[in-house]
Amino acid sequence: MKRLLATAAAMPLLGAAALADSYQATNWMAPSHILNAVAYEPFVKEIAAATDNRVEFEVYSSGSLVPAPTTLQAIGDGVAQLGIVAASYTPSELPLSGLINDLAFLAVDDYAAAFALTEIGMLNPEMIAEYGRHDAVFLGGYSTPIYNFFCMKEISDPASVQGLKIRTAGTAQNEWIAFLGATPVAVPMTDVYTGLERGSLDCTLSDPTNLEFGYKFQEIVKHVNRLPQGASLGASYVLNRDFWSGLSPQDRRAILDLAGLALARSQVAYRQGVDSALKGAAERGVVISDPAPGMEAKLKEFQDGMLAGLAKRTMEQRGIDDPTPIIEEYLALTRKWTKLLEGVDRNDAEAIAWLVNEQIYSRVDEATFGVN
Repeated sequence: MKRLLATAAAMPLLGAAALADSYQATNWMAPSHILNAVAYEPFVKEIAAATDNRVEFEVYSSGSLVPAPTTLQAIGDGVAQLGIVAASYTPSELPLSGLINDLAFLAVDDYAAAFALTEIGMLNPEMIAEYGRHDAVFLGGYSTPIYNFFCMKEISDPASVQGLKIRTAGTAQNEWIAFLGATPVAVPMTDVYTGLERGSLDCTLSDPTNLEFGYKFQEIVKHVNRLPQGASLGASYVLNRDFWSGLSPQDRRAILDLAGLALARSQVAYRQGVDSALKGAAERGVVISDPAPGMEAKLKEFQDGMLAGLAKRTMEQRGIDDPTPIIEEYLALTRKWTKLLEGVDRNDAEAIAWLVNEQIYSRVDEATFGVN
């Protein structure tokens, strides 16, 4: 199998060559980012081929069509027919998805986190209804690799973090950083580089691939601390419901059949990107350190407390009924996917896609799923 990192770096964006009446696909990632070059470019080309060019998308990257916080609304309104949605940007609109993103702070296996999100999002009626209320259809999700600290100064024990301004994404990360005595800052990823450069940010929580690809933080950060702070989840493929309903069942089936491989490629590319990015950053002089025992103990203390109070806090803050069944189902699915992936080559996208299709997409009825 070809290395997916080379694909991510080499693939051009669709643009002038796209047909004038093609549909709009939007994401806020940089052109070279895995969630653009790997998750979107091959996927839209394969959809066009599988539907005999009946369904063609023009991809807008870097938020050039709509920014991250308004992507869900833009999809529901039909400004875009396909896009990436991160619930961390719309916690009140997607409270259950936001809850699952909070649970991702406990993640130790990003593949299991991604496919558990996809399974619950595709098959749980409450999750389907949550997107449906925004005239949108969820078609699969991703997980970043496990997050680390990227900083302009060295951090070691909990005391070294106190008072720092740290970019976060989502409630769990916000509360964790506040638990350490630092200040969580919510800004789009596209603004983090300049924030670090100008001193309005001291650190960011990010997955290691962003050192080399996408946002290229290795050009600016001085220190990386490998404390494993969960992952960030998002919906790779969210479609406008009227658009989806207007497709023939044949074309809906074609898209469903392609989604598993597209998701698998993304996770494989992320995996391959971590080692490459850390190696490249070290060669550029970025100091990469392992977490100190005091930081690990502090993290476990926070994670245990977070899980114990998550259902109650979510009900109070997001105004929903008791989400304990969703919490239990998602955690059970992460365990299920960890077990399913035992012995599977984590670099073999086709083998992983077979599992995803067998466990999830084969159970979806194209005649009724997501249809008005």
